[in-house]
Amino acid sequence: MSRENVELVRRLVDAFNERDTEEFAQITTDDFEWSTSVMAVEGEVFLGREGIETYFSRMREAWDEFKAEMDSYRDLGERVFISGQIEARGRGSGAPVVAPLDILYDFRDGKISRMCSFLDHDEAMRAAGLAET
Repeated sequence: MSRENVELVRRLVDAFNERDTEEFAQITTDDFEWSTSVMAVEGEVFLGREGIETYFSRMREAWDEFKAEMDSYRDLGERVFISGQIEARGRGSGAPVVAPLDILYDFRDGKISRMCSFLDHDEAMRAAGLAET
């Protein structure tokens, strides 16, 4: 099942970059939980379809452009861990922003049930159980 999980995550990243809330919602469970650390919504948790729509609305308010450029997809069996960066341009200032981004995904019944994003790579590695002791 893990190869399918990685493919689901790739589809979700594409939906994020296209701001396709319909596709995003279809790939996630009804009780999907999205814990964020991305600028403009840092530290919030978004739940279900309503949460997905709220997240994208807030990002559109804060940023003219935003997308995830992911370099690495790691199959962890029951979870998937991806690393890359978020690229954005501020709505008011026009200032470009590039920040590291790691995301950890959980799955249930063939869909993504939870995702947690991190701007701190070491914190993300610990959460994924990948940190060296």
